[in-house]
Amino acid sequence: MSAEASGPAAAEAPSLEVAKPSGLEPGSVAYGLKPLTTNSKYVKLNVGGSLHYTTLRTLTGQDSRLKAMFSGRAEVLTDAGGWVLIDRSGRHFGTILNYLRDGSVPLPESTRELGELLGEARYYLVQGLIEDCQLALQQKRENVSPLCLIPTVTSPREEQQLLASTSKPVVKLLHNRSNNKYSYTSTSDDNLLKNIELFDKLALRFHGRLLFLKDVLGDEICCWSFYGQGRKIAEVCCTSIVYATEKKQTKVEFPEARIFEETLNILIYETPRGPDPALLEATGGAAGGGGAGRGEDEENREHRVRRIHVRRHITHDERPHGQQIVFKD
Repeated sequence: MSAEASGPAAAEAPSLEVAKPSGLEPGSVAYGLKPLTTNSKYVKLNVGGSLHYTTLRTLTGQDSRLKAMFSGRAEVLTDAGGWVLIDRSGRHFGTILNYLRDGSVPLPESTRELGELLGEARYYLVQGLIEDCQLALQQKRENVSPLCLIPTVTSPREEQQLLASTSKPVVKLLHNRSNNKYSYTSTSDDNLLKNIELFDKLALRFHGRLLFLKDVLGDEICCWSFYGQGRKIAEVCCTSIVYATEKKQTKVEFPEARIFEETLNILIYETPRGPDPALLEATGGAAGGGGAGRGEDEENREHRVRRIHVRRHITHDERPHGQQIVFKD
C-alpha cells in the first residue's frame, strides 16, 4: 500500500524523509536508516514482514510501547520505502492495532493463539488487552470439560436411574474400608488401593465405551459389578475371611486378571442390538462357563449372574480341636 498522494492533499500530509546513499536511483532500495519525524501523520509499519498502514493518532492514543516509539521518546528506523521496521512477529499485530483503534477486539478461540496474543500485548505494553487475554484464559481453564466423568452412587434408587439412563455397559466398584468388624491383614490396604487404581485406569482407557460408577454405601468392602443392557452380568468380590492366632481377619484380594477379563466380556453388550451369541459362548456367556447352561430355560439363563468370589481359606489355625469352622459370605 502506498502512502503517496497528489494534489492539495499531498501538501497536508507530510512525507517520510529517508537518508539515501549517493549513487542510488530514486526507485532503488536504500540502506540508510534515520529516525522518523514526529510530524508525520501517516505511518507504514513492517512488523516481521507483515505490512500495516495506520496513523500516529492510533499509535499514540493509548499508553503503550508504540506510543513511546512514535511520540519522540524512542528512536524508530525506516527503510527506503518509508516502512517503519519493528522486529517482532506480525501474526497478531493487526489485532494490536485494532485494539488501539477501538478499545476492544474479538479474542481468538484457540487457547494457544490467545496465549500468543497475550505475549504480544505484554511486549507492546497494551494493558487493557493484557487484562482481556488473561481473563479469557482464566475462563477457559475454569470451563474445561473433564475427559472422564465417574459418578458416585449415593443411593440404590440413584444407581437404578443411572443404569436405566445409559445405553453403555456399566462397571461399578464398591469400596468401603470402614464396613468391617474385623481387623485387616497386612496386605489388605495395599490391595484395596490397587483395586481403586485399576478402576481409574480402566475408566480412562474405556471412558468412551463404558460407564464407570463408584459406590461407597454398599455392604461389601471391595466388590466389582458388571452390567449389560440394564442387568447385572457378573460380579467379582475381592474380600475373604481368614484365621490367624485364634481371631478372624478380613483379607482384600486383587484379582487383576479376572477383573480385566470381565471388563472385556462386558464390551459385548456395547451395541443396542444385544450380545452376539457366538461371542457369548466363546467368553462363557452371561450364565457362566462353556455349554453348561445349554439345556436350561433361556429366560432363567438371561437372569443368572456370574459371581466370582475370592477363595476363602485359613492361613493359620490354632483353634481347639473340634471347633467348627465358620466362613462369612
